[in-house]
Amino acid sequence: MPQKHKYEFGGPLGAAAIVTLFPLLYYVFYFACNDISGCPAPILLTPSQLTWDTLKSQMPWPENGIWGFASWEATGWLVAYYMLSLVLGFALPAQEVDGTKLRESGKALKYRLNAFSSTMVQLAMCAVGTYFQGADFVVWTFIYDNYLQLLTGSLILSWIISIYVYIGSFSVKPGNKELRELAVGGQTGNLIYDFYIGRELNPRVTLPIFGEIDIKSWLGMRPGLTGWILLNLTFVAKQYRNYGLISNSMVLTTAAQMYYVLEGQYFEDGLLRMMDVTTDGLGFMLTFGDILLVPFLYSWQCHYLAVYPVHLRTAELLFLAGVFATGLYIFRASNAQKLQFRTDPSHPSVSKLSYIQTKRGTKLLTGGWWGMSRHMNYLGDWMQALPFSAPTALAGYLILPATFAGSDPDAVEMSDGRIVIQGAAKGWGMIFTYCYVVWFATLLIHREGRDDAACAEKYGDDWIKYKKIVRWRIMPGIY
Repeated sequence: MPQKHKYEFGGPLGAAAIVTLFPLLYYVFYFACNDISGCPAPILLTPSQLTWDTLKSQMPWPENGIWGFASWEATGWLVAYYMLSLVLGFALPAQEVDGTKLRESGKALKYRLNAFSSTMVQLAMCAVGTYFQGADFVVWTFIYDNYLQLLTGSLILSWIISIYVYIGSFSVKPGNKELRELAVGGQTGNLIYDFYIGRELNPRVTLPIFGEIDIKSWLGMRPGLTGWILLNLTFVAKQYRNYGLISNSMVLTTAAQMYYVLEGQYFEDGLLRMMDVTTDGLGFMLTFGDILLVPFLYSWQCHYLAVYPVHLRTAELLFLAGVFATGLYIFRASNAQKLQFRTDPSHPSVSKLSYIQTKRGTKLLTGGWWGMSRHMNYLGDWMQALPFSAPTALAGYLILPATFAGSDPDAVEMSDGRIVIQGAAKGWGMIFTYCYVVWFATLLIHREGRDDAACAEKYGDDWIKYKKIVRWRIMPGIY
């Protein structure tokens, strides 16, 4: 019998809304904040005058309507990109490690980790192409010119994978010798909810030549994260084509996000201890997040800066770099301390830290970073994310024809003669460029709540005792 599990994300109705409406958000972003008329499109600033014809003229609506949302060419190259990821994962040397022990069998799945080297090979290939072709390198121009079609192709792919793993999950049997098992939260019996949250914990597929692929970990660490970097570099090249320069805000945002991705891939084994792998099944939630949310939403700041280059003062640049470095240190140090305590509590760095001995026989750390809050690593992770959005400042711009003769001191001229000013759009663009940092904070708060519920069930009275000692959830003194 499936274990009873409380609905999350608003239950079946919430899951249905997310599955239906979230994909539309990406199209809204693409059309409403664009390089045709502005961010947001000017007519959106005067909704009383809004008409479909006016709106369509102010956004990159395809000439052949919705049929232009996708193309065989873009979809073909997208599939080729995913195939390249598979080839590199198979061909490059890899570290082979065991994951967390499974709930039913007590055994661990094996993982082959080389996401970092795979990404470095792809970046090296792009570096060679950029050396010879500059900002007009065919990869950068193709991605930018086919952004909408690649977005649609990625959405279709997320649906295909989600349907595949959902149907495949029904072949999982108790005591399966292939080490397959269902996630506790994905066995509610409601089709929509289970499709969204994910039924099978770690679905795998065996492919000719490539062998066995763990779909969840592959999606979580490879094409989406690497795609985030490639999209950012696409927008760096576009900014250079637009203005013949790369602004310091673009350099900071791109460098910080690239480091964030590469460090995560370098320490790829950390994924195996995350809730995404140990607890959640693979469904639309994770598949959509890995394929759509990570590369397309997380790169939106660079998307914006490609059209309106913000130039930061030295003090602003240093401050944001300092925030990123501080968040990085808190995130890495807190996670390392917890891992050290779990694997070798007698180590001098953690041996004197206070803890609670639970009835389960495990220990709950109440000292060091973990005495400040229950998830200091989440605080560090969010602090790293804040400088991703902040370089866009009070975002928003309007694109005017070359004949514009205004006196806006912040006006910039694009290579095609059009003028970009902030004007009445100033501040409204933050809806797009700060969406990531708000979303990420919401995600971390929600994840902390899920972890709290799981630990309450797992530790019982010991968890109540623990929360009296460590009062703060994420941010000491505030939350």
